[in-house]
Amino acid sequence: MSNSQKRAIQNYRSRLGERGLARFEVLGLDGDRALIRSLARRLAEDSPEAAHIREVLTKTVSGEPPKKGGVYAWLRGSPLVGADLDLERVRGKVREIDL
Repeated sequence: MSNSQKRAIQNYRSRLGERGLARFEVLGLDGDRALIRSLARRLAEDSPEAAHIREVLTKTVSGEPPKKGGVYAWLRGSPLVGADLDLERVRGKVREIDL
């Protein structure tokens, strides 16, 4: 490789580093190429969606069982918490049904 090519690659990688990106190589199945590239593109956006993808992948790859109480925590995060809703069931007269 010539000096100019080496310098061009070095400049390119330093520009990537300034943006917080890094170039790296991974091994995988040929059929997964498009999937891995699209995943890398999404993660490079650094959006809330990318953060969610990172979280899900980290949990999936770690192999740890899910934490208990997830549904309870989700319900406690509801905007209706503390709304003092009256959820009492009104009991009326029984309807006769002819089967």
